[in-house]
Amino acid sequence: MTIQIGEKLPDATLYEFIHKESEGCSLGPNAFKVADLVANKKIAILALPGAYTPTCSAKHLPGFVQHAAEFKAKGVAEIWCISVNDAFVMGAWGQSQGADGVVRMMADGSAEFTQKIGMELDLTARGLGLRSQRYSMLVENGVVKQINLDPAGAFENSTAEKLLSQL
Repeated sequence: MTIQIGEKLPDATLYEFIHKESEGCSLGPNAFKVADLVANKKIAILALPGAYTPTCSAKHLPGFVQHAAEFKAKGVAEIWCISVNDAFVMGAWGQSQGADGVVRMMADGSAEFTQKIGMELDLTARGLGLRSQRYSMLVENGVVKQINLDPAGAFENSTAEKLLSQL
């Protein structure tokens, strides 16, 4: 069943490729518990079927990078991009999209988070395996406040502009 407004995000682990070592984060893929990351924060999430795919690279992620300052001005602590890809791919894609330090590129390589919130999309017939549906979400202290889900193959509801208008 798909997660609903008012529900708490499930326990899951996401992975982020860290390009620069810092306290508590080593160089390379680092595992993060969703519950720890969302505590006492407002998070904007965009999720998409895959890194380097046409709509994701040309429109979805770039919109959130472009409007990041507006999200921050409205109290959003972090913007996450979640995809069923590995942390290496997400890290490289984020660098190529100018997202470093702007959008956290969160890998859900085994689709754990995606399945737990009921947003999986089976693209096996197209050679892509299990992926995420395209959506945007606003989360406050781990509770879903907004969800904007796109129909399969579309990019209409999950834009940065729409989520900004809901803040």
